[in-house]
Amino acid sequence: MQNQELENLIANIEKVIVGKNKVVKLLVTGLLTNGHILIEDVPGLGKTMLALALAKSIDAEFKRIQFTPDLLPTDVTGGYVYNSKTGEFEFRKGPVFTHILLADEINRTTPRTQSALLESMQEYKVSVEGSTFSLSRPFMVIATQNPIEYQGTYPLPEAQIDRFLMKINMGYLQPEEEITVISGQKVQHPIESLDAVLKLEKVLKLQEKVKEVEVSSHILNYIVTLVNSVRKRDDIRLGPSPRASIALMKASSAWALLEGRDYVIPDDVSELLPWILKHRIVLSSKAQVSDKTPESIISELIQSTPIP
Repeated sequence: MQNQELENLIANIEKVIVGKNKVVKLLVTGLLTNGHILIEDVPGLGKTMLALALAKSIDAEFKRIQFTPDLLPTDVTGGYVYNSKTGEFEFRKGPVFTHILLADEINRTTPRTQSALLESMQEYKVSVEGSTFSLSRPFMVIATQNPIEYQGTYPLPEAQIDRFLMKINMGYLQPEEEITVISGQKVQHPIESLDAVLKLEKVLKLQEKVKEVEVSSHILNYIVTLVNSVRKRDDIRLGPSPRASIALMKASSAWALLEGRDYVIPDDVSELLPWILKHRIVLSSKAQVSDKTPESIISELIQSTPIP
């Protein structure tokens, strides 16, 4: 039996995001695991609306940063500002101090500014000039990026990409779905009338419930075998770190909860493997010439690895 609260959350987001049930479920999986999501696709496919719909559905504070080449790290984290009345420097919080942060077109800014998010994404805190400030819970970064071949983009450093739980793609709508979208926006955008269906306190309880989902030793072995198999391949120049195995375990637990179970099965792992691993794989030059992709390699692994 599926969790009714999670069903309601998914259905609520789908009032705005039409025809993307899998994408919405992956986003909710990220929320349940306290993970961050990287969305890569061309402009205009609803990436921003997806993040805003999630925030409104859980009554969360939402902030958006438009990443540009001239953005500074302090524009993300905040910094000390001189107060002429008190004669002292006071810390002014940046937009990272929120629940749902949309890092829009994150690969349009310099690596120095991109790295301003590293500490907050991993440790849920911000350090500025020797002082440390904790972030609110839940805290989730939903970053969007244009495909890296687009002009004016900076590839994300591996250290930052590894901090994203999953990398997902929106994709184009089917014609009948697109008709539904454009007809639904004739008067106003559906996001304007979207109400919250979960409170933040309940989200935090659901995050704790994910931790209670059973992950057997056979499933753990399956996860490690899959991830380790990627590292051993000759067509991989840089393979996934142990963080990938942890991410796969947590995401599989959340996916099981979404499916109404309190235990993980192999199908949960194989379902999420492409989304967890594809951004953590750097192909060798030979593999790129051979037209291999991270997705094709992951598909091969799923087919060749024995299911426990």
